[in-house]
Amino acid sequence: MILFLAANTAYSAFPLLAYMLAKDKYMPHMFMVRGDRLGFSNGILFLGALSALLVIVFHGDTENLIPLYAVGVFIPFTLSQLGMMVRWIRRKPSGWLVKLAVNTVGMLTTLVITLIFIFTKFNQVWMVFLFLPVVILMFFKINRHYRNVAENLRICIDKEKPEVKGSTIVVPVAGVTRVVMHSLGYAKSLTDNVVAVYVGFSEEDIDKMERKWEEWNPGVRLIVLKSSYRSVIGPLIKFIDTVEWKTAETDHLTVLIPQFFPKHWWQNILHNQTSLMLRAFLFNRKDVVVATVPYHLKE
Repeated sequence: MILFLAANTAYSAFPLLAYMLAKDKYMPHMFMVRGDRLGFSNGILFLGALSALLVIVFHGDTENLIPLYAVGVFIPFTLSQLGMMVRWIRRKPSGWLVKLAVNTVGMLTTLVITLIFIFTKFNQVWMVFLFLPVVILMFFKINRHYRNVAENLRICIDKEKPEVKGSTIVVPVAGVTRVVMHSLGYAKSLTDNVVAVYVGFSEEDIDKMERKWEEWNPGVRLIVLKSSYRSVIGPLIKFIDTVEWKTAETDHLTVLIPQFFPKHWWQNILHNQTSLMLRAFLFNRKDVVVATVPYHLKE
């Protein structure tokens, strides 16, 4: 019955408490999101996962869970009563002595109960004294991260304006296909400064691609790179680095990756590994915009 009431209290209070801490930037912002039923769903799911983990770790043994719950509850009770005592002493509103006396009795009562559990059940509650400092440290780390992010993203609206540059688009191509045609059409609608890049492994592959591209003549210049070690990513990254270095002052550099999507999700396993690897490498580049042009197959 005690644990049942504890669970009811926790599921009522923790999602709201997590919302307040997230609002003050001490917990991830995902805890501020309301679900379809207007409850703080992420807090409920997070609490459910932790509760299940506790039950598994302690094998559902109530003799171990109740002392842990008692210490976990009475430590916050003691701190909250102490906080109210400090409030009455500082502000001294009318009738504050009675309120101070009530909170003092409450604080001493919960403190005594907490100490009794600590001294008599220490082997069952010791992990609380590891858990609390770790959680508090985590709160401060999260808060510092959010403050650093805000400082980095903040602009001076009186002085800073968007930087207007030209645009250079690099389109990696693996051949002359409908996917490439679709991507080049989109790229040319944005800027005239479009370059297609092909990585070949042999002179035969390169000659075949150059002849086919010249015959097709899409109005986009083709740059051909030869890879001695049959690697596509390496030569492409080197070329993109060169273009970035040359155009950094005048143009925004965008790598537009053509990618087709099969009709069934499981068929993606058979394709798109190169495009995924290329995106993974380029996402860490500070001055390179990575975009994907999807082409959905009908069959």
